[in-house]
Amino acid sequence: MKGGLARSAGTVGLATLTSRLLGLVRDVVQSAYFGTGMAADAFGLATRVPTLLRDLFAEGAMSAAFVPTFTRHLEKNGRASAWRLGAQVMNGLLIITGVLVVLGIFLAEPLVEYYAPGFRDQPDKLALTVLLTQVNMPFLTLIAVAAAMMGMLNGLRKFLVPAMSPALYNVFFIVATAVLTPIFMRQGIEPALALSIGMLTGGLAQILVQVPTLWREGYRHQWLFSPKDAGVREVLLLMGPGTIGVAAAQVNLLVNTMLATSQDGAVSGLQYAFRLMYMPIGIFGVSVATAAIPELSRRAADNDIDGMRAALSWGIRLMLMLSVPATLGLMVLSGPIVELIYERAAFDADSTLLVAAALLFYAPGIIGYSVVKIASPCFYAMRDARTPIMVSLITIAVNLILNLVLNAWMGFTGLALGTAIAANVNALLLLVLLSRRIGGVDARRMLLSFGKILLASVVMAAAAWGLEIWLSQVWPGTGLGLRTLRVGVSIAASIGVLALSAWVFRIEEFNLAAARVRARLGR
Repeated sequence: MKGGLARSAGTVGLATLTSRLLGLVRDVVQSAYFGTGMAADAFGLATRVPTLLRDLFAEGAMSAAFVPTFTRHLEKNGRASAWRLGAQVMNGLLIITGVLVVLGIFLAEPLVEYYAPGFRDQPDKLALTVLLTQVNMPFLTLIAVAAAMMGMLNGLRKFLVPAMSPALYNVFFIVATAVLTPIFMRQGIEPALALSIGMLTGGLAQILVQVPTLWREGYRHQWLFSPKDAGVREVLLLMGPGTIGVAAAQVNLLVNTMLATSQDGAVSGLQYAFRLMYMPIGIFGVSVATAAIPELSRRAADNDIDGMRAALSWGIRLMLMLSVPATLGLMVLSGPIVELIYERAAFDADSTLLVAAALLFYAPGIIGYSVVKIASPCFYAMRDARTPIMVSLITIAVNLILNLVLNAWMGFTGLALGTAIAANVNALLLLVLLSRRIGGVDARRMLLSFGKILLASVVMAAAAWGLEIWLSQVWPGTGLGLRTLRVGVSIAASIGVLALSAWVFRIEEFNLAAARVRARLGR
C-alpha cells in the first residue's frame, strides 16, 4: 500500500508541479502587466465569486461527495452503473451551475458592492469589477464539468491526465494575457478583459483534454438526470452540507478579500501571496490526497477500518515530510522569493514588500490545508457529511474573529495570519474527531514523525536564512541573474541540509521518497 500510494502521489505530484510552475508563470505575466494596481484588484475580486461558487457547488464539495460514491458503484456494481452515475452528476451540475451563472451575471453589481465595500468610493474600480465578474461567471460551469470528469478518472485510478488538465488552463491564461493585453491597450479595449478571456478558454481546455481518456475507458455521455436515483441521492445528500464542509478555505479567503478592499493593492497582494503559499499544497497536499482518497474510499466501502487507518496515517506522514519544510522555507525566504518571481515592470519594490509580508504569515497554513485535503474526505467515504460541515462552520467563525481582531491590530497581514491559524484549527479538529470515529489515527507515530520532520526543517530553514544573508553580502545587486543565483543556491543548499538532517534523524518518510527518486533516475 505504501509503495502504491507513493507512486500514485508521485505521478500526481509531477503533473501538479508542472501545473503549479505554469501557474507561477501565469502570475508573473499578469503581475508584469498589472502589478498590484486597480485592474489587478478588480480582477482579483471578480474571480472570487465564481471561484467561491465553484468550491461550494462544483470542484470541492462535489469531488468529496462524488469520488467515494463513484468508487463504490465501480467496485460493487461495475462500470455501467458508475458511468450512469457520472452522467447524472454531470447533468445535475450543468443545471445548477447554469442557474447560478445567470443569476451571477444579473446580480453582479449588488454582489460586488457587498463583497467589496472598500470599492464603493471608487466608481471606476467598482464598474470594472462588475464587468469582469459578469464575464468570468461562465467559468463556474466549465470547471464544474471538468471536475466531474476528473472525479471519474481518479475513481478509475487514472491520475495523470486530470492532474495535468490545470496546466492547460495556465497555458491558455498565459497566452491570452501576453498576446491580448498589448492589443487591447492599443485598441482602447479594457486590458483586464484579456485575463477573463484567458480564464474562460483555460476552463474549456480542462474539459477537452480529459474527453479522450474517458472515451477510451468506455464512458459515453447520457442525457439523463433523476434525483430519485440512489447514487444521485447519495451524492446530493453528501454534497448538500458538504458545500460548506469543504469550502472553508475559500470562504475564509473571501472574508479576507472583503476586509482587504479598504487598502489599495491589498486584494491582489493577498492573492499573489495566497497562490504562492498554495503551491506546495497543490504539489504535495493535493497529490498525496488525490492518490489516497480512492484507497480510503475502498477501505471504507469494505469496512476495513484497520486498512483505512493505515492508509490515512501513511498519507498524512508522507504529506508532512513534504509540507513542513515547504512552510519554513517560504517563511525564511519570503522576501527573496517574491522579489525573484514577481518584481519587474508594473510590479515594483513596494509590491514586493506587500506580497512578501502576506506570504510570511500565510505560510504556517500550509500544513493545516494539506491535512484537511486528506482528513475531510475520510468522513465522506464513511457517508458522514455532518462532521466536516460542523468543523468548517467552527473554522469559519474562528477565522472571522481572528481576522477582525488581527486586521485591526496588524493591518492586512493580520488577515493572512488569521487564515493560517484557522486552517490548522480545522485540521486539528478533523483529526481528533476522525480518531474517535475509527478508533485512533496512529497519533503517536504521526506525532513522532512530525517532531523529527519539524526538527529537520528548522535546521534546514536556519541554513537557508543564514546563507541567503551571506550571499546578499557576497553577491549584492538587484539584477535577475544575481537574484536567481542567490535564491537558487540557498534553496539547493537547504535541500541538502534537509536530506542530511533526515538521515541523521532516521525519518522513514524521507528515505522512502528519496529511494523512489533514485529508482526513477536509474531507469
